[in-house]
Amino acid sequence: MTESRSQAQQRVLVTGAGRGIGAEIALAFAGNGAAVVCAARTRHEIEAVAQRCGGNSMAVELDVSSEESITDALSAVQARLGGVDVLINNAGIAGSWKFTKLDLGEWRRVMAVDLDGPFLMTLAALPSMLEQGRGRVITIASVLGRTGKPYVSPYVAAKHGVVGLMRALAAEYAQSGITFNCVCPGFTESPMTEDTVRSLSARLNGGREEALALLHTPQGRLVHASEVASLCLLLASSEGAAINGQAIVVDGGEVQR
Repeated sequence: MTESRSQAQQRVLVTGAGRGIGAEIALAFAGNGAAVVCAARTRHEIEAVAQRCGGNSMAVELDVSSEESITDALSAVQARLGGVDVLINNAGIAGSWKFTKLDLGEWRRVMAVDLDGPFLMTLAALPSMLEQGRGRVITIASVLGRTGKPYVSPYVAAKHGVVGLMRALAAEYAQSGITFNCVCPGFTESPMTEDTVRSLSARLNGGREEALALLHTPQGRLVHASEVASLCLLLASSEGAAINGQAIVVDGGEVQR
């Protein structure tokens, strides 16, 4: 087994890095000296984050639901950085439907990004990690990967799926020098949460603050994206090497199991 690189030497690929949690994770790793690949579909957003990251960081357009796009992106990363040491599967989408109003197209749209995306990204990045004998795969799931919630059944199912995927791979590759974990945030300060607040406000015919209060953790607030990023730094470090196959909840104490 090969020891993992120091965080100042790591090559880190973050999907969904243009905003919210993904951008915060990218900036946190860059602040520790890593070369960060900011990947997402929206070019101007990832270019702005990559510029803030500085150093050897780069922006790569990526659709995690497309095998061709993933191949192209990883080829660009290989040419520039020589590989990936840490994969952060962060890209995700959500939506709200009553289950009996949900159609197959909507179900598959969420699954394509939230479950197929981490599967395809991990499948593409893993061979080189196995060859070098080290690596970290961290998937940003959700507190809804540990529990349920009405009106978001595709999202809940997908997040439970990625938790199972990371646990299966942790068991399969336990002696490889690679770890596989999920971070499961509660509702976090992010554009996705703002979309949820607007949807709830409309559903409740109430104001923003009333809707926001329904999303607060037991601590009476949203999770900060920096709190999620800090946990990712630990999981990617040598000190986090024994943490494997876990789904770690960051939600102020709502889920305690």
